[in-house]
Amino acid sequence: MTTKYEIDVAEFSKALRSGQPLHGDNGFLTPLIKRITEAALNAELEQQIADDNQLNRKNGYGRKTIKSSSGEFELEVPRDRNGSFEPQAVKKHQTILTDEMEQKVLSLFALGGSYKDMQSHISDMYGYSISNGTINAITDKLIPELRAWQERDLDPIYPIVWLDAIHYKVKENGRFISKAIYTLLGLNIEGKKELLGLYLSDSEGANYWLNVLTELQNRGVKDILIACVDGLKGFPEAIAHVYPDTEVQLCIIHQARNSHKYVASKHQKAFAADMKEIYKAATKSGGEQALDALELKWGDRYPIVIKSWRNNWDNLSVFFKYPENIRKVIYTTNAVEAVHRQFRKLTKTKGGFANETSLLKLLYAGMLKFTQKWTQPVNNWNLALSQFCIRFGDRVEPVSYTHFTLQNTHNG
Repeated sequence: MTTKYEIDVAEFSKALRSGQPLHGDNGFLTPLIKRITEAALNAELEQQIADDNQLNRKNGYGRKTIKSSSGEFELEVPRDRNGSFEPQAVKKHQTILTDEMEQKVLSLFALGGSYKDMQSHISDMYGYSISNGTINAITDKLIPELRAWQERDLDPIYPIVWLDAIHYKVKENGRFISKAIYTLLGLNIEGKKELLGLYLSDSEGANYWLNVLTELQNRGVKDILIACVDGLKGFPEAIAHVYPDTEVQLCIIHQARNSHKYVASKHQKAFAADMKEIYKAATKSGGEQALDALELKWGDRYPIVIKSWRNNWDNLSVFFKYPENIRKVIYTTNAVEAVHRQFRKLTKTKGGFANETSLLKLLYAGMLKFTQKWTQPVNNWNLALSQFCIRFGDRVEPVSYTHFTLQNTHNG
């Protein structure tokens, strides 16, 4: 005959043979886990009473509902007369027995699942309901991680950094307003992509970007070789102040898209073909000749477009300095736009966010998931790095030497 906390193997075997489910409200494992957990708690209390120098003894039980990976059950928690018992198997205020369910919630959250979908999935898997408040409590555990990630130390040099913005509706003072998430994506000295930071703001300008870049500097970034941006207002002025030697490449693709906004639909195909000759040229002088040709043909009709190319030409033409393999990487912000495509998958079912933290929390969870694939350097990175060494000399040679030494040691 078994006691209250002992496991009846014959009963267990009979349940398995009969086809009784293991998990859920009617599952056999749920009462088994309840017995084992209560036995552990009682053993803890008995040991504490035995070790206690003061007079102490058991004092009945308290009850609380516990959610486990096998189902939900009512747990009897023993108490002591002195009120000094601090259980370890199931701590005070703990209502989830293992982290399996928490990890499942975080995984679904990182995939952009709605609260309704998460509740349905948890119910199907574990046989109990989970409230919005519980989901919030679980996902809020990401917030300290997010803060630590935002403040972590960075590498001293990033050969390439891409910057771009994506917009969301965030509730503020009782109404939803549009706010921008500015994403900073870096390529480190090993040629691997790394998200440096996510910055949320409802305004931009030189002062805003000065604060962002100063924060990067304070986190250890001493130098950036090339910054690729989408015409961000105030950014060239700010980076010239913090990183005066950094070259700024404006995104050619965004420039072309913006140009199309001012061109009549009947002319767009022909205009696009002529405009393409600018950034497909082999040299900067060839690009300037193509721009002259564009102005000669279309300048009278679309002077605003031509003026924009002329005004931005110094930053649009930086990529001409580099060979083809580097040009493909820096003349567009496609790398950071790929990150934003992942963010859109996460947020496509969300009309708006209750606050800034809820938005950043979701983006951080998604980032942890999709950046797991960023384990390899970009194509032909060693060739690109050697070219950077030639062009930038002392700015990159010490760290690149370390990179090549470590890589050769590893390969050997």
